[in-house]
Amino acid sequence: MSRTSKSPRMVARQAMIVAGRTLPSYFSRFSRHDFTPAQLFACLVLKSFFRTDYRGIVAILADCVELRQELGLAKVPHFTTLQKAQRRLLEFGPAQQLLDVTVRHALGERPRVELAAGDSTGIDASQISPYFIKRRSHKHKTPQVTTYTRYPKLELLCDCSTHIILSAIPTIGPRGDSDRMMPLLLPPLSRGVGIDCALFDAGYDSERNHRSARQGWHVRSVIPAAIGRPLKDPDATLPTGRWRRLMRRRRDSRYGQRWQVECVISMIKRRLGGYVLARSMPSRHREMMLKVLTHNIMILLCCVARVSTEQR
Repeated sequence: MSRTSKSPRMVARQAMIVAGRTLPSYFSRFSRHDFTPAQLFACLVLKSFFRTDYRGIVAILADCVELRQELGLAKVPHFTTLQKAQRRLLEFGPAQQLLDVTVRHALGERPRVELAAGDSTGIDASQISPYFIKRRSHKHKTPQVTTYTRYPKLELLCDCSTHIILSAIPTIGPRGDSDRMMPLLLPPLSRGVGIDCALFDAGYDSERNHRSARQGWHVRSVIPAAIGRPLKDPDATLPTGRWRRLMRRRRDSRYGQRWQVECVISMIKRRLGGYVLARSMPSRHREMMLKVLTHNIMILLCCVARVSTEQR
């Protein structure tokens, strides 16, 4: 199992390296040039690392001289500066470029992934205590539960061997996953990341998904053919599609590694929190992408340390 770095200084240093390979020195030559985009991105990564808000990370930077020296900050940025930086740096385009840099830094300039696994998970929209939810009703003996008409949802595609996230899409739930397989596979494939085999659960079961992955992009998709009404006759339960019929007849032993994406989701929720603090849905999407980038940076440190130790 992969490990995540617990050192804030190392995380800040690696975030500066990742941002330096993607972001410009300054967005405008007419700005005050107090902070570079790389410094602001590293501050946002530390905000996610410490599981705090904008005011909280400003207070941490004001107290920790070593962190400011690591980031090269002459002064601590205002919390509104970080809020505006997150709105600009974590849009879809810049966030995808930062994610691509972390993938190539971990897997090489020509990355090749033997096994990739995809899944989606719901994210809490508040920090409400489960104990409070259970005990808030005094009239009924049964404990109450929270229900959401819609909630933040994060879709992930990760490398099973390193737990590096290859693709991430923040969206709104609840919704089905049968049409979400190719949106997860296309970004890394279009950026030159080779994927030999992709593992998905039965929620992504679709003949069109198999046909697009296998015939269009030469990716071996493995999905249990579990959608459909079961019949008494075993032969009659076989799907009509070519690839779904193959999934029902032959079981690929590599499908047992699909739990690796569940491990990645657990790592994000345990280390970075399974909730978002933002109020609006676009801000929640940016916060979820920040969790993904922070996870890759924390994994990246341990990957680089392990490779350097093996070489010595």
